[in-house]
Amino acid sequence: MDDRRICHGGGESYLQEVPRTPIRSQNRKPPTDVGFGLCGSWVYSSGVPVFSRRRWGLFYVHDESKSVGISSFSETEGSDSKLKGRSWHFLNPMKVLRHPKTMKPKSSGVKISFHLIRMVDARLRGWLSLLICILITLKADGFNVGITYVENAVVKGAVCLDGSPPAYHFDKGFGAGINNWLVHFEGGGWCNNVTTCLSRKNTRLGSSKQMVKQIVFSGILSNGQKFNPDFYNWNRIKVRYCDGASFTGDVEAVNPATNLHFRGARVFVAVIEDLLAKGMKNAKNALLSGCSAGGLTSILHCDSFHSLLPVSTKVKCLSDAGYFINVKDVSGAQHIQDFYDEVVTTHGSAKNFPVSCTSTVKPNMCFFPQYMAQHIQTPLFLLNAAYDSWQIKNSLAPGVADPHGIWHSCKLDIKSCSSSQLQTMQGFRVEFLSALSGLGSSSSRGMFINSCYAHCQSEMQETWLRADSPVLNKTPIAKAVGDWYYDRSPFQKIDCAYPCDSSCHNRIFDPNEHPGV
Repeated sequence: MDDRRICHGGGESYLQEVPRTPIRSQNRKPPTDVGFGLCGSWVYSSGVPVFSRRRWGLFYVHDESKSVGISSFSETEGSDSKLKGRSWHFLNPMKVLRHPKTMKPKSSGVKISFHLIRMVDARLRGWLSLLICILITLKADGFNVGITYVENAVVKGAVCLDGSPPAYHFDKGFGAGINNWLVHFEGGGWCNNVTTCLSRKNTRLGSSKQMVKQIVFSGILSNGQKFNPDFYNWNRIKVRYCDGASFTGDVEAVNPATNLHFRGARVFVAVIEDLLAKGMKNAKNALLSGCSAGGLTSILHCDSFHSLLPVSTKVKCLSDAGYFINVKDVSGAQHIQDFYDEVVTTHGSAKNFPVSCTSTVKPNMCFFPQYMAQHIQTPLFLLNAAYDSWQIKNSLAPGVADPHGIWHSCKLDIKSCSSSQLQTMQGFRVEFLSALSGLGSSSSRGMFINSCYAHCQSEMQETWLRADSPVLNKTPIAKAVGDWYYDRSPFQKIDCAYPCDSSCHNRIFDPNEHPGV
């Protein structure tokens, strides 16, 4: 039986098989915000202690499927240079004999989980230890929020690709934030023709029937003051993505052969109207935000969101990883432009773009923020990595432009890029910054453009606000956004070029999970 570790970073955790040797994890600090309890220092690998001098802690890790994992971290001082420094490991084989019996906190404070653990090493063929650990989670990374279906939207034709009602997850505000509203739109790419839309029709990205009933709120959606000081007590909503065009489409006809509904624009209005009826009509403050395709939603719908709220409401918009630029791919083709053109045509989106944009450029081009954002009147904050990992993988070096897979390793891990590939990526950064130039320097425009290989930095606690989260001008993302929203101070910062920023949480993708990259 092989040992395993969990690699955590850039918003994902995944199991990875590793040899039975201690492995450093890039000097990344253990995720102490998940919680830990001391359980002794007698952990073995291949029958011998892993380290001679160490501090051990055990972590309780969970996800939407409620799976349970136990990990350990250590600080080593061995003479072997490979073992020096801080590392954290998920050492298996471990078996949880029973799931934790969790005492649910009255608020989001202390959670106590009792675990009875046995650690089994196949080579030792027996029990190595029997531990009873009390794991105290001083503050969880996130918490589960149930789903709400907008059933009355169906009669308005405001439905997902498969005709099912739209949905969102709603955690009510409290205290001083009870009249403040944060509406965050989920990401998930786009479908550009009938074939690709059919492929997502019966998935969570095309049907509310396929969505999990609960999702985790963290980062900008967290209800913990320590982790989300400016928005923790707001009404926080995450709108699920199920139309395939960043909520811009509106085609009346439905082909009975496919039963595809292109009604994203109607879904947007129906969801906002539902929230208005639930109290957002009394909003004092409101923030429209989103990640990836949802970040594009927050740009394209920024002014329309503002128009749906009372005139007395302070309204601003935040786009996280939603500033997709029009760039040629490595073969010289206009891949992303052609793709977006098909998205807009398939979903009938052009008529929903403002005339101020469609009168100056080809209407379909208004799906690109660089042609659209300059026409937005509502205050807008752009949070984006200059080396956006999605855009590098899908716009700059898509598979169709790289048939021999020369970019494969580079797209999985920026540290694997050759000097010529890095030069190409530096060129992408230059084009990205050029695409921002039309936004102007008004203090109503916020900007946090770091030089990380990342995509979406507001939803994950590790990048939104933590001791080791990304910073610009010594300012973490959460503080930059909060200062801008509350007019404490403007924030318009652009990072130096890669690899200057040591605070980055650069994405490293598992090749098994991204075989087509």
